[in-house]
Amino acid sequence: MRPILEQEIKEQPTVIERLLSNGEALTGTVAAAIRDFNPVFVCIAARGTSDNAAHYAQYMFGGMLRTPVMLATPSLHTVYGTPPDLSKALVIGISQSGQAEDVRAVLSDAKQRGALTLAITNFDDSPLAQIAKYHLPLLAERELSVAATKTYTAQLTVIAMLTSALAGGDAMLKDLSSLPRLAAQALRLSEDIAGWAQRYRYINRLVTLGRGFNYATACEISLKVKELSYIASEGYSEANFRHGPIAAIDRGHPVILVSPHGKNFAGMVDMCQRLNELGAETLVISNNSDLLGHGTQAMTIPSAPEWLSPILAVMPGQLFALQQALVRGYDVDKPRGLSKVTITE
Repeated sequence: MRPILEQEIKEQPTVIERLLSNGEALTGTVAAAIRDFNPVFVCIAARGTSDNAAHYAQYMFGGMLRTPVMLATPSLHTVYGTPPDLSKALVIGISQSGQAEDVRAVLSDAKQRGALTLAITNFDDSPLAQIAKYHLPLLAERELSVAATKTYTAQLTVIAMLTSALAGGDAMLKDLSSLPRLAAQALRLSEDIAGWAQRYRYINRLVTLGRGFNYATACEISLKVKELSYIASEGYSEANFRHGPIAAIDRGHPVILVSPHGKNFAGMVDMCQRLNELGAETLVISNNSDLLGHGTQAMTIPSAPEWLSPILAVMPGQLFALQQALVRGYDVDKPRGLSKVTITE
């Protein structure tokens, strides 16, 4: 019997298609409310996987809408009791379960001060969805495996849909419509990962690199590898990695590079060359055949606009994490020390 996690990874194209088909009207309503409120900035509260989705939202809102975006500091609300003034902000809480108490507290405090609040969760009846003025559901159905996969790409899709609605561009809508097909293609292209996963069975460290829109992808792949196979994995911006951490790389050190076409492609090519010179094992996620050919392992994704590539590029990373757990004999649906819902205060 296939692991539940594997089944949920395979469900991602269906979830994305459901969102695009059924979420457009509500997304338009929320976008209209945001325009009416005219926020000075956006503040996003999230934890864990959802925090990586928040990094993606920073680039989407900042790059596509030119709106400043900050990440919330929930401890100021729940531990120190000194919440910042978010009255002029659109305050977004992102949570798969909607039960993170500190994320809810950020929205509650902001709402009391007059901010516009929005929850992005998988459950309409969750505490986070109930406290927010508006709620955009993930429509992912129940996610049974502890590690979040389909809810993560659903979060990114909701963020992309909202940005598209706010930008009002037909080109973005057209690109979004191709996403279910591209997601299914990304999964098909990743089927060969199982064939070479055994090579990395005994690694105990890993670096994942991305930049720009795909900084979120590097962080999310790193998190999945930690959660499922207990490897000491760290996600970095390719730019920050040059400022010190690269010194830790020696021969045989595995490094995943998330490198689709985009503004940061040249820098990632240069980084791959440097890592190869150091003797690292370079595992490349890209839609560029030349760069894929320079990696120790190639994980091909279909071509897409850079702003949509994080939804596709994370999928081979999810499958790599899954396969690493399987070759080590771990229970991928119930990783040790973790539960499906983590409530932080």
